Amino acid sequence: MGTRRKSRELVLQMLFQADMGRQSADEVRRTFWKERDSVAGDVRSFADDLFRVASDRTAEIDGLIERHAEHWRMERMAAVDRNLLRAAVAELLGFPATPRAVVINEALEIARKFSSPESVQFINGVLDSVGREVQKPS
Repeated sequence: MGTRRKSRELVLQMLFQADMGRQSADEVRRTFWKERDSVAGDVRSFADDLFRVASDRTAEIDGLIERHAEHWRMERMAAVDRNLLRAAVAELLGFPATPRAVVINEALEIARKFSSPESVQFINGVLDSVGREVQKPS
């Protein structure tokens, strides 16, 4: 698994912890990394950067997701799907140099690992729509 993929999976876990545990970003950072001291520095660095964007821009990210996920409210989405969408949209917003197709493909691969087959299609549709709004096609 590549460095960035591992970072993206860790961000999903961090966002899930914040969401389900109702923890602040600082609490998540403190407890999450305490048990993962073997994570390579470059993996942790990108994960931290992506988590920071997702945490700092939560309202904007959730608004984009809800606007593009027709007939779905954030609280009704599966927790894994909701937080995977948050991570991917954070990357689209915070790392515009990363091609939109790469961000979407990575999110879909992670969804195949952690979510249901139906969720993969849902995530693809939402991210494609959000991606067209926030980035020019690459």
